[in-house]
Amino acid sequence: MQTHNEIEVEREVASTEPQVVGDAAVIHEDQHEGIDDDDHEAFYDIDWLPHDPGERIAILDYNVNDQAAVRRRYIALGPCQPRGHDFPRKFIGGWRRFVPSWFDTYDWLEYSVKLDAAFCFVCYLFKNKNCKGGNSFVDGGFSLWNQTSKFDTHGSCKSHCLAQEKHDLFSRSGTSIGDALEKLTIEEKAMYKARLRYSLRCLKFILRQGLACHGHDESDESLNKGNFLELLNWLAESFEDVNKVVLKNAPKNCKLTSPMIQKELINCCAKETTKLIIEDLGDDYFAILADESSDVYQKEQLALCIRYVDKKGRVVERFLGIVHVENTTSLTLKNAIEKLLMDHSLSLSRIRGQGYDGASNMKGALNGLKKSIMDESPSAYYVHCFAHQLQLTLVAVAKENQDCKCFFEQLGLLLAAIGNSCKRLQMLRVAQAEHVIEALELGEIESGRGLNQEMGLGRPGDTRWGSHYKTIQHIILMYEPIRKVLQEIGDDPEYKESGKAEMALCSLESFEFVFLAHLLDTIFGYTDDLNCALQKRDQDIVNAISLIYLTKTQLELLREDNGWESFLADVTSFCVKRKIDVPNMDDIYKAAGRSKRKYVKLTNYHRFKVDMFLGIIDRQLKELNDRFDEVNTDLLIYMSSFNPKDSFAAFDKENLMKLAKFYPKDFSVTELRRLSYQLGKFIIDVRGDERFRKVKNIAELSVLLVETDKHAIHAYVYKLLKLVLLLPVATASVERAFSALNFVKNKLRNSMGDQYLNDCLVPFIEKEFFLRVADEDIISRFQKPPRRVNL
Repeated sequence: MQTHNEIEVEREVASTEPQVVGDAAVIHEDQHEGIDDDDHEAFYDIDWLPHDPGERIAILDYNVNDQAAVRRRYIALGPCQPRGHDFPRKFIGGWRRFVPSWFDTYDWLEYSVKLDAAFCFVCYLFKNKNCKGGNSFVDGGFSLWNQTSKFDTHGSCKSHCLAQEKHDLFSRSGTSIGDALEKLTIEEKAMYKARLRYSLRCLKFILRQGLACHGHDESDESLNKGNFLELLNWLAESFEDVNKVVLKNAPKNCKLTSPMIQKELINCCAKETTKLIIEDLGDDYFAILADESSDVYQKEQLALCIRYVDKKGRVVERFLGIVHVENTTSLTLKNAIEKLLMDHSLSLSRIRGQGYDGASNMKGALNGLKKSIMDESPSAYYVHCFAHQLQLTLVAVAKENQDCKCFFEQLGLLLAAIGNSCKRLQMLRVAQAEHVIEALELGEIESGRGLNQEMGLGRPGDTRWGSHYKTIQHIILMYEPIRKVLQEIGDDPEYKESGKAEMALCSLESFEFVFLAHLLDTIFGYTDDLNCALQKRDQDIVNAISLIYLTKTQLELLREDNGWESFLADVTSFCVKRKIDVPNMDDIYKAAGRSKRKYVKLTNYHRFKVDMFLGIIDRQLKELNDRFDEVNTDLLIYMSSFNPKDSFAAFDKENLMKLAKFYPKDFSVTELRRLSYQLGKFIIDVRGDERFRKVKNIAELSVLLVETDKHAIHAYVYKLLKLVLLLPVATASVERAFSALNFVKNKLRNSMGDQYLNDCLVPFIEKEFFLRVADEDIISRFQKPPRRVNL
């Protein structure tokens, strides 16, 4: 055993020989501030040197009481402060039996001078007491120096090795259990990312087209594995770079083609698309448009769209989502809408407009959906869908007027006689083609691209806006081919419905049928322009009101004498050309197929002009006035003061100030005063600017204000203008969503889940935003949950 006079201090960083003075060792050391002297009482750390944090330092501890020095190790926690010490001279003793070289052999070993015992650091750290040789390396310490073979026994046991592995994983930064189980190279991660990107691109193409991803049989032997696998396989066959990483060349447990992976990627696509919509909305106010309808699986679905003014001043309507509802009560619908908005961090308090159809559960004054929303947001004013009201007006005229009702019954008989058989429809196509050829030879029609297209006979529907007008228009345009087909069907005794065809032909060739067809075609023609205008995405309510007034004016002009004479001349010319008997207006009316007692001594003039012509037009005007009762409300009257036509001729400052008071939460008392000042400056500014003289409606006004940066100058005026633009006109965007729903969830995909259906609809409907989503954003969202491969 060495004496203290022969001590050589071995250092891991550097070495310095101690000076021997008598029987004591003297050395200058660095005292670390993180080591408490009380831990070893009278021990003097001889071997400290200046070092970096985290560096292991070999030290020599001198025990005054036991007159011995041993080697220990610490982990430095910070910078050192040098200090010098001398060993006491009066103590002369020997070394303990612990051998310092054991530290080099067993990296896990720790020694306590105070207890004169050895410990296992990793087992102590993870509370591992199941080691071979007992738990002495954890509790109490090992001090059987004559049985040092137990060091090897402990170091090789399974329990210690597991603790050592946990320690290594914990001490190395940027590692995890998953990485330890499967270590991937940079090249393998790059191949994984490429494989993921190719799968994503296939899904993006399928989503834009609204197609199904899965096939009926996706096995390797299948000839049609579905759109996704077939498209990915086509890419692999066409491009060698794709083929290297996908399908057969991909790891069996990481092909990224399973239905679960597809649904997760589609969900990421939908969320990133909706995220862009919400970012485009920002913190601004919005209006909601909602409607419910059943899908092909007979599940009630609620579709929700939002209407807002974007950063460029444009009015936009965006599809937010679709959700399944158990029933259509107002409370259920309100909860579904609130949950859908909360999923996208939107609040009911930010709603400034509501647009629904006219059902009682929607517009009920006491328990309707609009009342429930207005309880939380009083400025969320409800507007009954204008296009829906217009359709109700047309249907009301058709059902309540006896002449219109009789006409549509005859029309239904005609459509049934031809449309219920594929053979008869083919006969109609042939007759139509022959008629076009004949008309071209006579010079009655012109040839050209897009002209003389084949037309069908669709049945009018109450829920299909504009379908009545389209059906009647096709009957007039295809009059000759229809009459020819009905004649062939009636003359052939082999047809079972030849009698119905003769009855339909009889009504078709009557002057009364032609008269009503032309009258309804004229009325529906005026209203169809309004119907198409109302369904525009950027239509504003002020312009919609002016279009309604214009339609009423056109109908009032039609009922005047000049309108009657011009209309009668057109009907007479049509009948003469097709050899239909035209009655003398001064003769007594003869009812065909009706009771003669109702028309005693009634002239044709009175019957066709007063009962039919004026009666139907007056009924139409009355329905327009009754249905569009919102036009007469103060809110919309004040809004009309924003109309920019004729250099803002309708501008009225007092009305606009009254309009601002409809939004008390948006305009405080101070802001109202500032709005009053800005309105005066605003009208002077825009009337003196040449760029604003061609503006036709407030939607164009909003865009131009942003383009000229005047929206910042007149901030409160622009704020009021946006609130006006938020009020919805029609629920056409919701109806388009239901059309997309029928396309995506068809008979072959009728069992789609609610979340999966919504995820497929969002990218399909909002293609504009979906195309702007970057692949990296979708991949980043997909990789957020723990994956087999971490990029």
